[in-house]
Amino acid sequence: MGVWMRGTIVVLIGLLPLLEGCTRHSKSEHYYLIATNLDVAYWKTAADGFQKAAAEFGVTAETRGPKNFDPQAEVEEFRTVVGRKPAGILVSVASSQLLAPEIDAAIAAGIPVITMDSDSPESKRLYFIGTNNLEAGRLGGHRVAAVLNGKGNVVFFTNPGQPNLDERLKGYKDVFSGYPGIKVADVFDIKGDTGTAMDKTEEYIGRKGAERVDAFVCLESASGKDVGEALKRAKTKGDTGRLLVAMDTDEATLRLVKDGTIDSTIAQKPYTMARLGLKALDDMYHYPVKPLAADYGLDPFSPFPAFIDTGVALVDKSNADSILSRKVAAGPQ
Repeated sequence: MGVWMRGTIVVLIGLLPLLEGCTRHSKSEHYYLIATNLDVAYWKTAADGFQKAAAEFGVTAETRGPKNFDPQAEVEEFRTVVGRKPAGILVSVASSQLLAPEIDAAIAAGIPVITMDSDSPESKRLYFIGTNNLEAGRLGGHRVAAVLNGKGNVVFFTNPGQPNLDERLKGYKDVFSGYPGIKVADVFDIKGDTGTAMDKTEEYIGRKGAERVDAFVCLESASGKDVGEALKRAKTKGDTGRLLVAMDTDEATLRLVKDGTIDSTIAQKPYTMARLGLKALDDMYHYPVKPLAADYGLDPFSPFPAFIDTGVALVDKSNADSILSRKVAAGPQ
């Protein structure tokens, strides 16, 4: 064997550990994102982030969940996924009461679970990636208080019991507690159907005098455009001066911000949440922590954070165009 050949073999042997490190991933690694409502544009954006990370790593990723807001159906999806023994699960929690025992069972079976968007802090999930929803509510609350000059009746549209939405409502109420002139006229349960928000808005618009509704707040992403359409119809009949603050940045909502129908919307980063979530799960799969089921929340030497805050921002006419242009360039969600 010549000197050149022997040298080549030595180099290849030396590179072998590096090559193995580069190819540690496999398509057999299957990660799941479980969403609360697949028909909502927000979750299509999150799924894009999840797939982007999967493509970078060369692993398999799948987004599952009910096609409407149905907490029990989400539980069934979660159970199905757990039965497949995946490498990891990222989940948004529609009902912590229903899903916490399922999360605990998955962790006990050795499957890493991280929550995103909506948390289940009473479960044994490893940690939460998403918005500080209390601060998101406070951000919106300050906007409403400023535009109303500290006085008016406010209606909320929400899905009560969904942890992230409940936190946002509390954030708004925290701010309003400093403005005696602002009253919460109603907290309406849309039951996952944004059409009911449009119908109810038309009813609220009919209230006169001291019962007049001055501001509408949508705590979830889908109802803003429907409430906005109801306000546009009312405006053609001469009804003006009502405030609408929405949630999230789907294209329809941004266009209504741009034309002034929606005063502002609170922006989150679902793409970022899901992308970070898959990367975190992948790290746990390749570098497992034992025991997985432990109280890391109080552990000062925990291998996990308690919460990764992906940020929140107010979007109004001044900056809606820049976000909308990015959305259009990215194509249909």
